[in-house]
Amino acid sequence: MPSTPSANLDQTPFGRVLTAMVTPFTDDGALDLAAAQTLATHLVDQGNDGLVVSGTTGESPTTTDDEKVLLVRAVVEAVGDRAQVVAGVGTNDTAHSVAGARQAAAAGAHGLLVVTPYYSKPPQAGLLAHFTTVADATDLPVMLYDIPARSATAIHTETLVRAGEHERIVAVKDAKGDLYAGAWVMARSDLAFYSGDDAANLAWLAHGAVGMVSVVSHVASSHYRAMVEAVLEGDLNTAQRIYRELLPAVRGIMTRTQGAIMAKAALQLQGVLSSRAVRLPLVEATSDEVSLLKTDLSESALLEARA
Repeated sequence: MPSTPSANLDQTPFGRVLTAMVTPFTDDGALDLAAAQTLATHLVDQGNDGLVVSGTTGESPTTTDDEKVLLVRAVVEAVGDRAQVVAGVGTNDTAHSVAGARQAAAAGAHGLLVVTPYYSKPPQAGLLAHFTTVADATDLPVMLYDIPARSATAIHTETLVRAGEHERIVAVKDAKGDLYAGAWVMARSDLAFYSGDDAANLAWLAHGAVGMVSVVSHVASSHYRAMVEAVLEGDLNTAQRIYRELLPAVRGIMTRTQGAIMAKAALQLQGVLSSRAVRLPLVEATSDEVSLLKTDLSESALLEARA
């Protein structure tokens, strides 16, 4: 029988509701730090206790290392100690990831998000060495990001358990969707699990996740906060009601095209961002996509919230 770990729902190293924050750009594609600060403040005001910057939704493949540093500094300056600012530093180059981790720490990040190295398809031993090497680079706590649909490589249960033995590897953002495997990791380690897929947020919470790293929370932070609190209070009926009310928003932001594209369009509809510009190879939401999104957000009562 596996040993019972000390991890439980009281252990929340990065908060409970985190937004995988988009990176605002001006209409001509320049980094818009003022808009990033406005957005970060808005998200925290709406119920986030964590923000992930320079993740995939933050278009990290098309922002420079210097821009990533500027973004961390700007967001930390905007939210102070009101939220945990977690910087995405993972790449498929361990040395580059180490450099990014050190730069993020110097810029004031509170934690690091390290994605599975993509495209290279390393063996599990390589994953473990990559994660521990990045974790050794700073004193910041680390959240691993398991997303085989993008990285082509899943983090196996044994690898996660071994990674969790590192004092600074404290959490997992799961977008693998294997609830059974995740439950085994939680049973055998102290790693805190975060749902990394809005469609599975309630399922992960029911399985023992401490919170979520969400894209839909750009427009539904307070709702997800209420859903988490309902689960913690044992009120599954309320949690299910909130989850179902948000299904149209999840559909609108996460199923028709890339999440960053639609999250920016949703924020523009809510009046939070003035521009929905993205960088190639992403392209802005079309007028038809925005029209459908407007209907989805209205069905979830997320446009009226700012009326």
